Amino acid sequence: MTDLSLEHALNLFGASLLKNGKSTNTIVAYKGDLNQLITFLKSRNILEVTSVETKHIEEFKKELTKDGYTAKSVSRKLNSIKNYFGFLKNEGMFEKDPSTDIKHPKYENDAPKVLLPLEYRSLRDACRNDIRATAIVELMLQAGLRIKEIENLKLDHVKTGELVIVTYESHKERSVPLNNSAETALQKYIKDSRYQTSSRHVFVTKTGRHLLARNIRSLLNRYFNKADIKKVKVNDLRNTFIAYQLKAGVPLEIVSQVSGHKRISTTEKYLELIESGKDESKGIKLKEL
Repeated sequence: MTDLSLEHALNLFGASLLKNGKSTNTIVAYKGDLNQLITFLKSRNILEVTSVETKHIEEFKKELTKDGYTAKSVSRKLNSIKNYFGFLKNEGMFEKDPSTDIKHPKYENDAPKVLLPLEYRSLRDACRNDIRATAIVELMLQAGLRIKEIENLKLDHVKTGELVIVTYESHKERSVPLNNSAETALQKYIKDSRYQTSSRHVFVTKTGRHLLARNIRSLLNRYFNKADIKKVKVNDLRNTFIAYQLKAGVPLEIVSQVSGHKRISTTEKYLELIESGKDESKGIKLKEL
């Protein structure tokens, strides 16, 4: 076994995540959790991966709880740590992974929030004078797009009645049908409100620059506040799309495909969010909210 600094090991781990197709957000989250661990270990003069013992990780876990982190947050950080040390063990840094015996704290997963009709109607009303925001809301609420897919969307990807979501990070290319509300809002923005720019991205700023995910999130949060919708996240618009399609009786396989879920089991989890009574229609046409 070779002595290796914690920071150098983190760089190797990050490179491995990138090579394996992990998303940028996932890699950033892993590094954030692990830098927190490294800071903790360095405060105890532990600088190399071979010096880390199970008791040190257990002490870090207790420190997180003491500092007010929820059980869910602690569990996420432990997951990052276990993946990190698992990678190092596979690389021959350890005979025994020091994180193996660390137990995750128990917690219950919060169910994804699904907006009520009154809430998403209030949101539409709040942003009705902002054509760009309206188009973004409709694409998430009526087509189930992720915020990163909104950011990546280019003019060439907009077809009559559908969008092409190209391959990015670990997500495969797919076609997403547009209902009348989503297509009308999108075309109105492109034709009447989109600023003149050489950028091929659909959504741009007032200066013609590419509108980034963080800008989109900030924009939508502003309208959530204006609509007085409490405890809602941007991704809840997508959750609402998925749940309402299932409630309307759209087949599980179709919803999973349109949503871009890698596993149908991910889509199945949304069945718990809807009432037992479904519409009798079993056609593949997506419900318009």
